[in-house]
Amino acid sequence: MNVLERLLESGAVAIVRGPDQENGQKIADAILGAGLTCIEVTLTNPGALDIITSLARRDGVCVGVGTVLDPADVVRAKAAGAAFIVSPNTDPEVISATKTAGLLSIPGIATASDVAIALKAGADVLKLFPASTYGTSHLKALRDPFPRSLWCPTGGLTVDSIGEWFTAGASIVGLGGPLIRGGVEQIADNVQDFLNAIGAAKRKQ
Repeated sequence: MNVLERLLESGAVAIVRGPDQENGQKIADAILGAGLTCIEVTLTNPGALDIITSLARRDGVCVGVGTVLDPADVVRAKAAGAAFIVSPNTDPEVISATKTAGLLSIPGIATASDVAIALKAGADVLKLFPASTYGTSHLKALRDPFPRSLWCPTGGLTVDSIGEWFTAGASIVGLGGPLIRGGVEQIADNVQDFLNAIGAAKRKQ
């Protein structure tokens, strides 16, 4: 499978944002151990590129870089082994650099204008961010003029809301803070709860 197919099959991207490299690596390892193999490591995590390099060497792992705000970081991300690039905003230069590098582009969007700009620049998946601020009705409204787009709502999602997001049109969901609630020792249970909810939601589609 290619990168997009792997993301769609997974239904979720885990977001790793730790206070330091050691904790970021522990979080990533725990998420992988729990069975979620699509991971985004944000550049706000100290040592992010080193973590990405370590993850990219493992079989079956699809790893990307998040919080990418500068085209130069796309080049560094590819060198580290990243397969996809995620941003909190819509920046045509970052999207263009991502596509030039042969990587999957997932820019953050909030408005119809953002969607149009992102798609024109070559975005593959649209990250509605922060999803909880806009809600499922906002995603439904954006889908009407852009019906063939793929969506990844991110920010503030809960286990109980997963079904609503997929019904609204989510193709993938981005999961960060909820996966580490309760500490590293709770990650396995959190991941499983979300994977169960995603599986149930996808079976209803």
